[in-house]
Amino acid sequence: MSADGRFEVRLTRSPEDIAAAQRLRYQVFYEEMAAKPSPEMARLGLDFDQFDTLCDHLMVFDRSRPDGDRAVGTYRLLRRSVAEMHGGFYSASEYDLQPMLDYVGASGGLLELGRSCVHRDYRTNATIQLLWRGISTYVADHGISFMFGCASFPGTDPQEHALGLSYLHAHHLPPEEWRVRALPERYQPMNLLPPDQINLRAALHALPPLIKAYLRLGAYIGDGAVVDMQFGTTDVFILLPVERIAPKYHNRFSPDEGLVQTEYHA
Repeated sequence: MSADGRFEVRLTRSPEDIAAAQRLRYQVFYEEMAAKPSPEMARLGLDFDQFDTLCDHLMVFDRSRPDGDRAVGTYRLLRRSVAEMHGGFYSASEYDLQPMLDYVGASGGLLELGRSCVHRDYRTNATIQLLWRGISTYVADHGISFMFGCASFPGTDPQEHALGLSYLHAHHLPPEEWRVRALPERYQPMNLLPPDQINLRAALHALPPLIKAYLRLGAYIGDGAVVDMQFGTTDVFILLPVERIAPKYHNRFSPDEGLVQTEYHA
């Protein structure tokens, strides 16, 4: 919880909290952005899938808002041990994760980050910092060495993002031995421009804020983009070894004892 008591950071599997996260995700993904809900999602006003009940949900609540509308930020967290008991990771539907799994080894701590979103009125550094301090606490508690997941460009035409995708391909691929690659049937080339035509300043400006934030932390980008027609996005794979996070960010997001309240319900 923040010092003034207004904001609460909660790690939860409570059905009530999960529903609050699903409502927030629906508002952001389907009402603000271009995602296409199923009829059931539209009827309920919720974004949901089979992974929600398996994952831990990291959430930020603003206590000054009305009851039932306090969730303002969320991340969905899926650890390797849980994923392997329930059919694998969400991002395996878009990317071949085997090189990463082989490199990390059977005992390596892996954490998939997904369904991240923040209420439109709270997209500030303060809210993001609360979420990442929560993630930092979780990483420390569970011995995580690699975090990964997908991040998105808006729209379903990769050519519209040729500059940004080409820059990521040219400058941020991971080492070959653990390079995650888009599944063959979903693979969209990212090297759409020759390297000598990539203006670095313009390319960085063209990247979505979340992708830029991951790069600042030290993330790599997988090989190949994937078009997600349901969400109306062009996805790239993010791979962040914890050891690559710069010390200045470790300090900013360092675990804060008592910050994250854990509420697990059977």
